[in-house]
Amino acid sequence: MPELVELVWEDTGHHELVSSRDRGPFRYSAFVPDPISGLEPPVGGGVAAAVERAARACADLDASPGIHDLEPVARLLLRAESVASSRIEGLRLSHRRIEEARLAPEGARGTALSIVRNIDAMARAIDLGLRPDALTLDDLLSIHAALMQTPEDRDIAGRIRDRQNWIGGGNTPRRAEFVPPPPERVPVLLADLMRFCSREDLSAVVQAAIAHAQFETIHPFADGNGRTGRCMVHLILRRRALSRRVVPPVSVVLAADARRYVDGLTAFRAGDSDAWCRAFADALTLAGERAVDLGREMAVLRASWLERAGHPNRGSSARRILDGLPGHPIVSVGSASRLLGVSDEAARTALNRLERAGVLRLVTLGRRNRAWAAMEVFELLDEFDATIGARGRPAR
Repeated sequence: MPELVELVWEDTGHHELVSSRDRGPFRYSAFVPDPISGLEPPVGGGVAAAVERAARACADLDASPGIHDLEPVARLLLRAESVASSRIEGLRLSHRRIEEARLAPEGARGTALSIVRNIDAMARAIDLGLRPDALTLDDLLSIHAALMQTPEDRDIAGRIRDRQNWIGGGNTPRRAEFVPPPPERVPVLLADLMRFCSREDLSAVVQAAIAHAQFETIHPFADGNGRTGRCMVHLILRRRALSRRVVPPVSVVLAADARRYVDGLTAFRAGDSDAWCRAFADALTLAGERAVDLGREMAVLRASWLERAGHPNRGSSARRILDGLPGHPIVSVGSASRLLGVSDEAARTALNRLERAGVLRLVTLGRRNRAWAAMEVFELLDEFDATIGARGRPAR
């Protein structure tokens, strides 16, 4: 059974904004979950059907005509997933601003830099999911280290917390919404979680759902737990070959229905894994279905670009830039020449051709840097977010 550990809070000076009332000692309870490495989840009939729909939606996304032979769309979906995962943590920025930060990371600051690092962490998780090896704590730490690369976060990057943390309630755990396990209990719980993540005898959807909920319950890092935990989802889905080619952007759905997300995690901690698995499976189904739609819309847009650009020859710089726009919707002369392996002059000529055709628009990055943007990609992404935000539901 889960355990509530009674603890005494004493101000250690780590929280400078603690009120005078909260500086004195007080008692609070920290939640220690059961180990899950040998868990046999009691998945009821309704949940089993939801899990099957989610698995089918992931398979349909991988096989979608809008995705087939359009690898840049896979990069676009990876970015959409990372952006939404950051949004859940209150980090909000437009898709265009984030792409500008990716193109010129040396000038990125604050929220932009944090979201760019989230994309890096998600890509790291996907890479780890391609290996056949059992998952280890070092794998998890490497994802967190990739995420926490802003200057203020580097001291905690890839390090298990050594002090108590909590969710909500201000600068002490007195009014916290949830208090995770004490730091001395974390290493054993993480080792157990890694064993669970390496199992092969569970549905990949159920495994990803429960691993994520357990990770969020342990809350093993000083910061970045939510984003790292959502990276774990895709590590497992890729490792179990449920998403072989494309990331189903489940965080976009979770961000749009945050109340159900939080309620599902709370239900899991209360022992109702069915409710959480159902919520997660529904979110994954909707993410897969909407991503298929986005792939189709991107294929239509690409056909329109080809028409406007006069169907440039395959292998030409203009055609290769055009084909890569879903994954790189803002390009500069320098980035295009590096991606294509051509001279700056050849890249500039191709970009100017696509600008004249109305495929690209000239924009300015920073004070003087010129770049070209496929604005219609950002319009599609904004519509994608808004459509899911309308809280559509997969068929029951």
